[in-house]
Amino acid sequence: MTSTNDIRRSFLDFFGNADHAEVQSAPLVPYNDPTLMFVNAGMVPFKNAFTGLETPPAPRATSSQKCVRAGGKHNDLDNVGYTARHHTFFEMLGNFSFGDYFKEQAIENAWTLLTREWGLSPDKLTATVYHTDDQAFELWRKISGLPENRIIRISTNDNFWSMGETGPCGPCSEIFYDHGDHIFGGPPGSPDEDGDRFVEIWNLVFMQFDQQSDGKRCDLPSPSIDTGMGLERIAAVMQGVHNNYDTDTFRSLISASERLTRVAAEGDNVASHRVIADHLRSTSFLMADGVLPSNEGRGYVLRRIMRRAMRHAHLLGASEPLMHRLVPGLVTEMGQAYPELVRGQALIEEVLEREETQFRRTLDKGLKLLDDATGTMSDGDELNGETAFKLYDTYGFPYDLTEDALRARGIGVDRGGFDEAMTRQKEAARAAWKGSGEAASGEVWFDIAEREGSTEFTGYAATSGEGTVVSILKDGNEVPEASVGDEVVILTNQTPFYGESGGQAGDTGAISTPTGFSAAVSDTSKPLGRIHAHHAKVGAGKISIGDNVQLEVDGERRAQIRANHSATHLVHAALRNQLGGHVTQKGSLVAQDRLRFDFSHPTGLTNEDVRAIEAEVNTEIRANEPVATRLMSPDDAVEAGALALFGEKYGDEVRVLSMGRTGQEGRNYSVELCGGTHVNATGDIGVFRIISESAVSSGVRRIEALTGEAARTWLVEREDALKAAASTIRATPEEVPARILALLEERKRLEKELAEAQKALALGGGGGDAGVAPTDEEIAGISFSGQVIEGLNPKELRPLLDEAKQRLGSGVAVIVAVNDGKASIAAGVTDDLTAEHSAVELVRAGVEALGGKGGGGRPDMAQGGGPDGSKGDEAINAAKAVIGG
Repeated sequence: MTSTNDIRRSFLDFFGNADHAEVQSAPLVPYNDPTLMFVNAGMVPFKNAFTGLETPPAPRATSSQKCVRAGGKHNDLDNVGYTARHHTFFEMLGNFSFGDYFKEQAIENAWTLLTREWGLSPDKLTATVYHTDDQAFELWRKISGLPENRIIRISTNDNFWSMGETGPCGPCSEIFYDHGDHIFGGPPGSPDEDGDRFVEIWNLVFMQFDQQSDGKRCDLPSPSIDTGMGLERIAAVMQGVHNNYDTDTFRSLISASERLTRVAAEGDNVASHRVIADHLRSTSFLMADGVLPSNEGRGYVLRRIMRRAMRHAHLLGASEPLMHRLVPGLVTEMGQAYPELVRGQALIEEVLEREETQFRRTLDKGLKLLDDATGTMSDGDELNGETAFKLYDTYGFPYDLTEDALRARGIGVDRGGFDEAMTRQKEAARAAWKGSGEAASGEVWFDIAEREGSTEFTGYAATSGEGTVVSILKDGNEVPEASVGDEVVILTNQTPFYGESGGQAGDTGAISTPTGFSAAVSDTSKPLGRIHAHHAKVGAGKISIGDNVQLEVDGERRAQIRANHSATHLVHAALRNQLGGHVTQKGSLVAQDRLRFDFSHPTGLTNEDVRAIEAEVNTEIRANEPVATRLMSPDDAVEAGALALFGEKYGDEVRVLSMGRTGQEGRNYSVELCGGTHVNATGDIGVFRIISESAVSSGVRRIEALTGEAARTWLVEREDALKAAASTIRATPEEVPARILALLEERKRLEKELAEAQKALALGGGGGDAGVAPTDEEIAGISFSGQVIEGLNPKELRPLLDEAKQRLGSGVAVIVAVNDGKASIAAGVTDDLTAEHSAVELVRAGVEALGGKGGGGRPDMAQGGGPDGSKGDEAINAAKAVIGG
């Protein structure tokens, strides 16, 4: 028997020997077609090559492409397990010509491989052609020698392929295998063609025309070939079985399922084992390609597939989680051809076990509710939509899971009632949102979310991708298009742009199309917490709703933000280690150039605290441990040791981020709930430096810090400043602290000497530049001393007044000190005169003369100042006028 692995290898080798470049399978998440949820055909990765948007990998290529059909218009989920050839995951063998060879060689290659290399009997093969494709008909007759009655003309679109309403298209030629007259069915085109006797094994697409928007078809300048052969189907043919689930790969997986459940794949149990085997493949490959279970988009489809398989494990009586125990067998069967399975095995097993454990908690409750609701029903009855919706809303049962659970009993489900209940819930949510105090203008976001659903964020794994424009907003209103100069908000069905949330800044970058449109994205916000809104200015071209666009995040900026965000997690852990478990996050800012982290702590940090925190974070960075992300329920996450922010709202699923070395109880240095983007390993942060620590409010402190290049630049700038300072004071950088201390001591000594000199000058007179000697005179019978001194330190005014009052015995003294154009004035009154004259009144008069206001003190001593130091004499005279009455 030829194994499935042998067939795959034989196909690729055959075309490799015919000068075809072997191309590795693309990931299941399509990078070049935002209209697809998953890659569902072998040609999808080459779509842009066929349309001329990308250069093909070679003139000829061959591949074995992973495909999933479990969502959107290509959805085989409901049929899986109940038919011979429906799968959620399958492999498509293909050979491709990008303007190189055409129909004749494509047919020659196919016939040679099937009949000569693989030895299939020509008597078992039938070909079809499009009814007007006489060229293909004649080539089949010449190359294969098939009789005309086994080269069947088909007039329907089954034999005419197109990429869309416009663009490349052309006739097809399908090859069918006859499994024998013991199986019901007729050849293609016959009344019994839907039977299982004749099975299509290969489709040759002759990409020949360009479909115009006006309905005309023009010849393509370079006709191309795209073929697709289902590996599972050809394996069934070559292994002599009719059912794909009887091929070696599936038999191995089903045998493992039988062994672990101790239930044979017989009778009513056959479908359950097949579902488990098929869904194991699709869920494992999806996770290997970066899709994780969630409540939105691709992750939701993945979870539906998982839960369908897990319900069938439950039907087989599995008392413990089963799916993760089957992964090693899958890796053994397919890991050599797809090494991503080997690399992702640990993650796949962990996620499957967690998901099945979690699902089992609600499965029994949901099934009991379903049994109670349908206990008296019989074949042909219908479950009401309200109950189906309750199962979905309360117990996490997707609608199709309820349908599947009732299928064996012949009971249907009221889809209209289910949809009506869903609509009522949305209307209630809308009403609650309106009553929450949100701005009325924000209602547009609710309209969009209700119509389009949540934006699928693809940016955890990539910084570029494609999306379909679902809405354009200008001045707060939806518009059909935008053109050059417009400042708009562009929404797409999926995006790698992170919307500002959780303290992390929104991404910037560009949106463009191959037709010349371009727009600069200045920010990305996240209205309602589930829509990613690109705030952009159109620089060229025009964009309309429905257009497919290329989205490109500023990768360097994102990398800096990631480093800063991951550093906040390490800081949080270090703060708790150094200061105590009372420390909790009170807010954060993660920007391109810096990070800010607010935390609870009653007192300021010492310099030793700051350096210890900084050192601990840098130790974790140097360890360069990988950063891991898991999806868990909030309760499970907290139980696993994750830090949750008090007062923060979390949904049914949370991302749990683990980073740093493993410590006590097997936990990582930091484990927190976080939906932001992060580095792949702690070493990607580079270096961490705290630049400030301050108070925000009572009991809340703030650390500001830098990472990576910003931290390095900051350190370099300060080193340069230190060297410049050292050069100025003629010292080495190491000598700067001691040299500055010596200079400060010298300055204190000189200031003291200067003050003493000024004081002596003021007391001894002498005038000059320093000032005017005190003038003693009598005013209204009162002894008065007035003096203006340049450069006198205002601190010396009071000692000088005390000495002047002592000299006068009984009287009034007023001194004005002038510095840098400004003046300070002080007045002193001896105790025997304070009942008649107040020093405060004298100072205020002097201050007014100096151009100022106010002044205060006691009746015996007061002081004030003014901006005009040139009016010192006027201030003295104003004080005299007050005394003279």
